[in-house]
Formats: sequence, C-alpha cells, structure tokens
Amino acid sequence: MLPLDHVRILITRTRSQASELAAQLEALGAETILIPTIELAPPSSYCVLDAALASLRSFDWLLFTSANAVDCFIERARQQGITPNPKRIAAIGPATAKAVERHNLTVDLIPPIYIAESLAEALIPEASGKNFLLVRAEEARDILPDTLATAGATVTIAPAYRNQTPPDAIPALHRIFATPETHPHVITFTSSSTARNLLTLLETANLKLPLEVILASIGPITSETLRDLGHAPTLEAGEPTVASLTEALATHLTQH
Repeated sequence: MLPLDHVRILITRTRSQASELAAQLEALGAETILIPTIELAPPSSYCVLDAALASLRSFDWLLFTSANAVDCFIERARQQGITPNPKRIAAIGPATAKAVERHNLTVDLIPPIYIAESLAEALIPEASGKNFLLVRAEEARDILPDTLATAGATVTIAPAYRNQTPPDAIPALHRIFATPETHPHVITFTSSSTARNLLTLLETANLKLPLEVILASIGPITSETLRDLGHAPTLEAGEPTVASLTEALATHLTQH
C-alpha cells in the first residue's frame, strides 16, 4: 500500500506548475484535484523590464525569486529580439535555478535556505556600490531589495508578470466543497499567493474551509501567510521545494 493511497489532495498552483507536484503525489497513490487559484498575466507595464533588458550588462547581478520570473523574463527578451547575457545570476532555490539553466544560462549563487531573507544575506557582501536587477512578480515582498539597498546597492525592480485569479476557480471550488464526500483531505499551498487567493475565493463563493482538512505549506513564508489569515498549517515542508512538500505529506499521513 502506498503512503497516499485514497487521499484526495487539492493543488492550488498555476496550471503550468501543478503537473510536477501532481506527478509526485500520484506516484505515492494520491488522487489529485487541480484547481489553480492563481494564473499569470502580463505586468501593468513592461517599461522597466524592457529598459533593463536593453542595458543588461550594466547590472552586476540578475536576481530571480521564482521560476515564473525566469520564464517571463526570457519570453520578453525573445519578443524584444534580445539574447540575455548577464554578468552574474542569483536564484532563490533549485527550482528557480533549473528554470535558468533550461535557457542555457548559468546560476552563480543559490542561498543555503531557499527564501528571500537567506538570498539577501548571501548577497550582502556583494552589495555595496553594485547594481542589481530583480525580476519578479508585480506584487511581492520587499525584503530582498530593501536589504540590499540598505547594504549600499542600487536595486532595479522589473515586474515580469502579475498574478490574477482564474475565472473558472469558483465553480470548480463549489463542486468539490459541495458535500463532505467530495471534500479534499489535503490542500497544498506553494506560495503566499495561493493561500490568500484560495481563502478569498472561498469567501466570495460563500464556502468555508472544512476544519478537518490538512493544510500543507511549502515553507515558512507561506505558513506565516496562512497564520495571518487565521489558518495555521498542519504541516510545513523541511525545505521550500515540491519534493520536500511531498515527503512531508507522506510522512505526516503515514504517522497519522
């Protein structure tokens, strides 16, 4: 018997990212339900990103805090007819680094802990007098640019995408939360945005989060967001990666 046999798990990632998590969970026997609570859209303006792409070699470091940022950055460069050739690249974690490497670029730095605070700390020795380009979502935490600026760096924030709510999410949530027989046993949260958006969608749909559902968080920032929203996570991955989240879920359900 597999550790996640007969366990219904709701995945709230974007459609493009959900397949990796679903595959790992299904390999352990889970029944996955994919209802993205966020989808990617173009930023309000490409002005900052386009200007940065045109003068990319003026930046000492190019920073990515998500795989989505990498892919949107590369796609915009392609649209502009630019082949990116940055001096040095820092990625917040291995998944983001893999996204960089898929585009034949080299990652020079990954922090020991895959969160913005750790990336900022790792870059502080490089900060004074240097120019950093941070490619990210339109709305994101400012801990990384603020820390680097305090350490003497010049940081340009270039939005490459924004998160929005998928229009078909509410009908899908109605279907699975209609009766206890269709409720998920577990909900996975892989970012603060997935947590905020799911709970907002449930409220809009006049639905409540079942008390017995297991809330599985990918890492400390997502867990903090859940607590701020009044829902303490049942478990948290040891590292903020899909593999670690899958392992944490299997361990928790095996023990309980």
